[in-house]
Amino acid sequence: MSNQTQPQTIKVDLPSPPPSVPELLARVCQATEDLKAKDLVEIDVRGRSSVADYMIVVSGTSTRHVKSIADEVVRFAKNIDVMPLGVEGEREAEWVLVDLGDVIVHVMLPRVREFYALERLWTVGDQPPPSDDDEVA
Repeated sequence: MSNQTQPQTIKVDLPSPPPSVPELLARVCQATEDLKAKDLVEIDVRGRSSVADYMIVVSGTSTRHVKSIADEVVRFAKNIDVMPLGVEGEREAEWVLVDLGDVIVHVMLPRVREFYALERLWTVGDQPPPSDDDEVA
């Protein structure tokens, strides 16, 4: 009788490939729409940020609404096998950030959104400067 043990075979499922960025964006938008988020803005930050390709900014009507929207984004992401890299601000729920890698979602109360003006910060320089023809003499 041999005391040698046979090698053990472990069967694992290979992970499915991550969803494309457009699919992830669509899912995030759907999650926010399902919970009646206000004023969705999608910002393309490719070439401006090394941490993400897109930012989504939405508003909630109360801290409870902000937290619910963020929770729904996380749930939708997990349903397509995207694990959030981080979720910040859930306790206060005035501004909740959900980091999904290529897409970062900011869910904010309107007054917080107005104060920090992320849309303006990340879109400066997107509009061409006014030409001389546009100026009124």
